[in-house]
This record gives sequence, C-alpha cells and structure tokens, in this order.
Amino acid sequence: MLLPVKRARVPPAASREPLNPRRASVVFLLDVDNTLLDNDRVTEDLREYLTRDFGAKRQERYWAIFEKLRLELGYADYLGALQAYRVENPRDPHMLRVSSYLLEYPFAERLFPGALDVIRLLSQLGPAVILSDGDAVFQPRKVERSGLEAAVEGRVLIYIHKERELDDVESRFPARRYVLVDDKPRILSAVKSSWGSRLTTVFVRQGHYARDRAAVAAYPPADVTVARIGDLLQLAPDALVGDLNRRI
Repeated sequence: MLLPVKRARVPPAASREPLNPRRASVVFLLDVDNTLLDNDRVTEDLREYLTRDFGAKRQERYWAIFEKLRLELGYADYLGALQAYRVENPRDPHMLRVSSYLLEYPFAERLFPGALDVIRLLSQLGPAVILSDGDAVFQPRKVERSGLEAAVEGRVLIYIHKERELDDVESRFPARRYVLVDDKPRILSAVKSSWGSRLTTVFVRQGHYARDRAAVAAYPPADVTVARIGDLLQLAPDALVGDLNRRI
C-alpha cells in the first residue's frame, strides 16, 4: 500500500528566509522604490507609454483609478489599477497589453548608480535584506528583474505595510542591531519608534516623497541622511553600525 507523500511547505517568493535563523550582529534593511530603484522614472515611462499607445483619455483614467487604489490600499498597485480599468471597460481590449509592458519592463536599467555596489559593501558587514511594500505580483517581479533579489541572495520581504510587520522581520532576521535605508521619513520614524536605539535610520533623499518638504519636516530627522544611495559608499562603517560590541 502506497502512502501519500507529505509535501514540504515552500515559503512564498516574497519571504523566502526560514524563521529563526542564527542571530546576526547587524542586519541591513533596504527599501526598493526610490531608494535602490528609480520608481519615479518607471512611473513616467508608463505614463508616456499609455499616452502614446492608448491615448490621453485612457491614460488619465488609469491614473485616476491608480491613485484611488493607492489611498484605499496604502501601496501602489499597478496591476490592480489595470484590472479595475478593465472592469469599467470590459469591451476595451487595448489596455490588456499594458500588463505585458509592466511585467517585462527593464527594471535593471532603472537602478540608481551605485545601488548594487552599496548592497555588496553592506553585505560584508551583515546580511542585506530587501524590505518593501507592494502587491503580490508586480513588486516581486520588479525585485527579481532588477537584479536586486540576486544581489541579496534571495533575502526579500514584501509586505502590505512593512512598518506593521516588524515582529515578522525580526523573527526571520534576528539581530542585535538594524540599519534601515529608506526614502520615506514616515517609515523611518515609525520603525525607529518601535526599535529605538537598536535601529540606525538612513534617509535617502531621492524621489518625490523625499522632495516633499512638508512631509519631511513632519518627522524627526534620520540618524544619517544622504542625497543619493551611492553616497553610502563614502561613509565609514561606524557611521551606520556604530560599536557593535556595546550593550544596548
């Protein structure tokens, strides 16, 4: 009599690390959009593509739906906006081609200068982990096609609201200290309020969130501020990790 084989549970692509690995001295948590990758440029390319191939009216309606979903969900859902457009226009076949454009987009060409070099440098000090928000299809695809997934050796975490999932982050990548690199002061402040002195916050002033002076002024300054992600290559390691031997 043959017994059924029990299949091992495979972790989802967005969080491939096992729970409770060995505790590290320091873990580097790296945001994607407008931190390592120029997502504003991706958005502008999509806007130009929609206008050129499908007309201004369709382009404007797509972005209206996109912004409505962003407010409802709290993250950018490019494919979700496309599906919502289709529900509104079930007999319009043109926009179906947009999904291929998004999924096949050359994200590796939109990495900021020095992004991969920064990952390589930080990885010499401790595990580098992608920590991002987003949907379950487009965001993992972006991380994979950009080369970021390979650069961090598959250490990728994608949540709906990452600042609310810190216990899960810590269970997957326990460490004495963390360094969070992000372009959003709101995120940096929220994580700092939870982890306190165990966390070094690094504000990268790239992208439209970082250029919003009112939004930046609304939160305490980060521990470290750089104009571009590549500027981290010029910092001494102590500026990010401090004295790893001191008690905290």
